[in-house]
Amino acid sequence: MIRIVLVDDQAIVREGLRALLSMEPDMQVVGEASSGQEAIQMTRSMQPDIVLMDVRMPGMDGLAALERLKAERPETSVIMVTLYDDPDYLLRAVMAGAAGYILKDASRSELIRAVRVTASGGAIISPLMLRGLLQEVSRLFGDVPKKSAEDELPNLSQRELEVLRLVAEGCSNREIAERLILSPTTVKTHVQNILQKMGVSDRTQAAVTAIRSGLIN
Repeated sequence: MIRIVLVDDQAIVREGLRALLSMEPDMQVVGEASSGQEAIQMTRSMQPDIVLMDVRMPGMDGLAALERLKAERPETSVIMVTLYDDPDYLLRAVMAGAAGYILKDASRSELIRAVRVTASGGAIISPLMLRGLLQEVSRLFGDVPKKSAEDELPNLSQRELEVLRLVAEGCSNREIAERLILSPTTVKTHVQNILQKMGVSDRTQAAVTAIRSGLIN
């Protein structure tokens, strides 16, 4: 069961999301919050798998809450919900810890898919957009002292490092399988093991961590 917390300052938006998600047999809305501060408290108490969080809210906004939430509970994936398809905003959100974002006018099927893919550790950002995003993350981290790879990438095997390097290049599981001559199922298992060992919630944040540690330039 995928446990979800909804965060939006508008009750009607939360009600709509709850109605859509509650129809799915593998999803359960375990809490709602109307502000960033409430989102942090709700995540502490309910320990959800996914947080769907609005960007603009009174008081603590979505980005500020995202950073605090991920610092306290990195294993929870956060999908930002926004009205605007803005690459600059996506970059800021990903660097703060988001798995990605979904637009408020997305269809029901798009929302459901985003939740399921994120819950399984996948990326909801298209591979092409993810590559460009990660290149920009790499550029921004270029002038920042790298954190120790031993601290950032603990106990990863050589094969897992190879897979992670390709994840950080924006490759899909199928592309990784083709390049390493592995089955997609084996790649998926490697990715799941990587996320668990690194203590991150999704492949987007695994890629950001790999870049921060200097695994790729």
